[in-house]
Amino acid sequence: MTPTLLRADTREELHRALADRTAGGKVAFVPTMGALHDGHVALMRRARAEVGDGGAVVASIFVNPTQFGPGEDLDRYPRTLAADLEACAAAGVDVVFTPSVEEVYPGGVAALAVTVAPGPLADVLEGAARPGHFAGVLTVVAKLFGLVRPDVAVFGEKDFQQLALVRRMAADLCLGVEVVGAETVRESDGLAMSSRNRYLDADHRREAVALSLALFAAREAADRGAGAALDAARAELRKTKLVDLDYLEVTAPDLGPAPESGPARMLVAARLGGTRLIDNIALDLGASPSSTTGE
Repeated sequence: MTPTLLRADTREELHRALADRTAGGKVAFVPTMGALHDGHVALMRRARAEVGDGGAVVASIFVNPTQFGPGEDLDRYPRTLAADLEACAAAGVDVVFTPSVEEVYPGGVAALAVTVAPGPLADVLEGAARPGHFAGVLTVVAKLFGLVRPDVAVFGEKDFQQLALVRRMAADLCLGVEVVGAETVRESDGLAMSSRNRYLDADHRREAVALSLALFAAREAADRGAGAALDAARAELRKTKLVDLDYLEVTAPDLGPAPESGPARMLVAARLGGTRLIDNIALDLGASPSSTTGE
């Protein structure tokens, strides 16, 4: 860790660090749950580009318990703080906020009385598979926005539904922060980078690339419409027996109903053993009308 990186564990330390580093310049914020990889580093570099050398980049590392449901991987979620701090320093982050659960939720999670209701967009796709997940996400993001007071916040497009909901919250609640989406960073074989990839054993890691191959195939077929895109993606997924598909859907860019033509999004989620992965890709649909949901 270089001397230029300030670490704050408490709200008071965060406020002092922000006062020391912001000096009137713009603040860009990258919230993370740690276990950082090159995808996170790309977000931090994008944050630096958004505010320039005269601004400050703040990252948070906090495994948020309110976005994990019963039986999910809260306890085993990877925690690699020393390596994460080194990654933040190398990416040019100025301040890293590393709070405890008590610091974010004084009195504990059970004492939390006011939360953010994410609306109907939180009930589909990831929200249908993980009830309550996005209420937890938006509540902690709102709290972090209140503590950091960023001008810009950078989120990855890999968690596309999360990005859409954070944008909607920032707009609807007039939070005064620009929410920027950064492209998904992928491994050399195409698999989207994720902290959960490290859970995969060798066989599941080899088969996990089927998710991105399905999306790439859909993109190639999209000029023939959403139905052709879905058929192409399903054909790729049928080549593996280790992918337990949760959903495969085509939507509008704002996650509304898919258009018959024009910009769209394909989103996929699946389990490989005990690990659940998500991915998505932008599509440019042709004019063929079709079904927009998959099994």
